[in-house]
Amino acid sequence: PYDQFVKWQIAGDELEPDNLLAWKATGFLAAGTHATQITANQAEKERYDELDDMVGTIGTSMLGLTVACARCHDHKFDPVGIRDYYAMAATFTKTVRSDHEMPLDPPKSRREKETWDRQHAPLVAARDHFENTKLPARLAAWEKTGARPESKEWLVLDSAKAVSAGNATMSPVGDGSFLVTAERAEFDQFTITATAPASGITGVKLEAMADPSLPKGGPGRADNGNFALSDFILSVAAPGAEHPVEVKFSKAVADYEQKGLPVAAAIDDKKKSAWAVDGQIGKDHAAVFILEKPLDAPVGSTLTFTLKFDNNHYHAIGRPRLSVTSMPSPKLEGSSGSALAAAVTKILDTPAAERSPAQSKKLLDWYRPQDAEWKKLDAAVVAHNRQEPKPEKVKMLVSSEGLPAVRLHTQGPDFYEKTFLVKRGDPNQKIEEIQPGFLRVLMRAPEKQWQCEPPKNSRTPLRRTALANWLTDVDQGAGNLVARVIVNRLWQHHFGRGLVATPSDFGAQGDAPTHPELLDFLAGELIKNGWHLKPIHKLILLSATYRQNDATDSARTKIDPDNLLWWHRSRQRLEAESVRDAILAVSGDLDEKLFGSGSLDEGMKRRSIYFTVKRSKLISMMTQFDWPDSLQGIGRRVNTTVAPQALLLMNNPHVRAAAARLAKKLEGKGSPPPPALVALAYRRTLGRAPSLLEQQDGVSFIESQTAAYIAEKKPNARELAVTDFCQAMFALNEFIYAE
Repeated sequence: PYDQFVKWQIAGDELEPDNLLAWKATGFLAAGTHATQITANQAEKERYDELDDMVGTIGTSMLGLTVACARCHDHKFDPVGIRDYYAMAATFTKTVRSDHEMPLDPPKSRREKETWDRQHAPLVAARDHFENTKLPARLAAWEKTGARPESKEWLVLDSAKAVSAGNATMSPVGDGSFLVTAERAEFDQFTITATAPASGITGVKLEAMADPSLPKGGPGRADNGNFALSDFILSVAAPGAEHPVEVKFSKAVADYEQKGLPVAAAIDDKKKSAWAVDGQIGKDHAAVFILEKPLDAPVGSTLTFTLKFDNNHYHAIGRPRLSVTSMPSPKLEGSSGSALAAAVTKILDTPAAERSPAQSKKLLDWYRPQDAEWKKLDAAVVAHNRQEPKPEKVKMLVSSEGLPAVRLHTQGPDFYEKTFLVKRGDPNQKIEEIQPGFLRVLMRAPEKQWQCEPPKNSRTPLRRTALANWLTDVDQGAGNLVARVIVNRLWQHHFGRGLVATPSDFGAQGDAPTHPELLDFLAGELIKNGWHLKPIHKLILLSATYRQNDATDSARTKIDPDNLLWWHRSRQRLEAESVRDAILAVSGDLDEKLFGSGSLDEGMKRRSIYFTVKRSKLISMMTQFDWPDSLQGIGRRVNTTVAPQALLLMNNPHVRAAAARLAKKLEGKGSPPPPALVALAYRRTLGRAPSLLEQQDGVSFIESQTAAYIAEKKPNARELAVTDFCQAMFALNEFIYAE
């Protein structure tokens, strides 16, 4: 329904956060112009220009009002004040365009996850049952042997905790590493916290471990299996300290470095420089970061490691593990063991009856991965973890709040915290802060009627939802005007001109409706039918007005030369996309695949809406048939009839190729006689049988062309003649005009 469509364009992500299509719809707000080079001095003006594009486009496309005219002063002709304009702009104060990734088929993903959960639960239950009922006794039996943990050079921080700023899931694997799954942020940041297992720490080892669940086996999350660590930072806070202190590194060494991306780049002061390992993908890698001086912090201090991945898209580590050492000269090759080992030795020296619950737990935590039976049960859980279904995802351009903004070469912020009413549209002349609101001329209730209180911890403030509610409210908001604007656009689509000839301007400067009662009737029918557009299409197409022919007479032409009273049908040429798509369809070449990326290939077989718009490489066939400028919304396309259009249909190689394919289809296996072939061509291209004269002309054309090609000794003379005939059919007015 159109009211839902409008709401989704404005606030689909807020209204239906689990609906992929609703999220996609918000790309409407992101589709405006966006500067790629923005200096700090320009940033605020550019931001106000973006807000202006959103407000102005909503105004013209949905309300049929030139709201943007009130940016610098009250509207000169319509009852839209400058305060109303900035109130609407304030709706989008923190709204940014973002490349957002979402599951392509959420219901399918949920079903697969539910199946996996059912299979996973028994494995976890078996491990937990063993851990709770048998592991303590096995620990006691081991303790009686008098064995003690081995001392290792590197202590793995196996009790660490990890979070991803990009909302990735960081699951402990059991060996101190974290397997990173689910969300894959464009530029992520990991924060890993642990308790210092020893004093005088001299070095930190970061392992980037391979894993079969990662792209190309890892160790990175990028599509090519690589990672790019741009910053490695360590901060320490002694017990009771209020603020952590950042530690300085003097040196970094790694087992492998990609050319131009050394490990030293992870501890320099450059944001984009990084350590990467392309050239040895699918293998474990490690780097040692040596402290400038041993860490002056007692055992039990909190270590906070920050791993930043700002160099390249999606280049985070897929399975990191951290270790520390107090050895005087830390080396990559040193042996690694659990950080709990040192503490466990002290606990084992304490009689079992005198141990605290915390000590007993720590002892069990250490012993658990040493036990062969527990390791076997845990391995089954870990292996099944790697089989967790990953939803197929699609990245799309959306508009929302609380998401990372698409940043090009912008020196300023992504948005400003407040929107101000400014004098003459100049952000340097701020008058006062403005709160979100609507056009007062289209309000029959206080603004709180449509506003929503966001729930606690809501990612968005629901301001766009409020605007969407007001736009579609037919009782007290703008809904009746929105309905009139869209039914007028439907009338224009079928007749070539709307009941209001200026479809994006219903204001004082626009044309008055030729039939205001009809406009109101159609709007009422739209609302009565639940805002569904198909009943309005049907109503128009079955009307006597639409079913008129294009015959005219001088008497009526004298009274109404512009056909404002709709006393005959005005001829209407198809839009550029429809002309090209029709040629592909009748030739049997149209690829009906939905969705996917666009193309600049003029010979592509998909519908023309899948052409990528690149201003330096426009599609010639589209531009000849009045393809519109994509930089701004337009209410009505230019519709020209010029000689180059005919020349294109006669000479364009893609049109010729389509004609050849149609000719082969018409010829089939039996090469029907010319009269039958002409009849078949008319049926396929025009949807009707030829008249007797048309059939005679067609037959004569094919026969004469065949004879000419034979005289020129061309192979496949008949096929070439039929191709010529098919191309002539494509060039008929009846083919490219709605008759």
